Amino acid sequence: MQYKMDKPGWIEVVCGPMFAGKTEELIRRVKRMEFAKKKYLIFKPTIDNRYSLSEVVSHNKRKVQAINIASSKEIMSYITDDIEAVIIDEVQFFDEDVLQISRSLADQGLRVICAGLDCDFRGNPFPVVANLLAMAESITKLTAICVCCGNEATMTQRIINGKPARYSDPTILVGEKESYEPRCRKCHVVRS
Repeated sequence: MQYKMDKPGWIEVVCGPMFAGKTEELIRRVKRMEFAKKKYLIFKPTIDNRYSLSEVVSHNKRKVQAINIASSKEIMSYITDDIEAVIIDEVQFFDEDVLQISRSLADQGLRVICAGLDCDFRGNPFPVVANLLAMAESITKLTAICVCCGNEATMTQRIINGKPARYSDPTILVGEKESYEPRCRKCHVVRS
């Protein structure tokens, strides 16, 4: 790939808790790129098989075609000289290599948009997302509505058998409304 020295690249991060509209915002940005006739690629992790293996799908079922990959290193094999933007959904599921790949693509003049959870169900930052936030030129932090009190939800509550998850439960559990709820800081609970 040749460097696009005539225009600077940059990194955008869209983050927040579950049900905040991160994928919806990503799809909105993709639709704007389509209107502007920009060439882009969308990637999603293999682990996220909730709605589709070949599409990024929002909770309200809006969707766009995507490339399903197991490792962030695969991204580089799809990059050609005509690509202007790279979009990565559910970035928290990727390995640390996604950081250098994002930086490299931005350094080559591409727009890089990453969307994902900023924190796990315990309220701890996902390291990959935290590092992307530090590197990004643009950050959009979305909130949801707390299912308990109706305030702004910035946390993701994991629910197991109707109860809050335990701190010792595994960090990664791909799920939807059956396993997660948006909560505000006051209503968020992690059992010891």
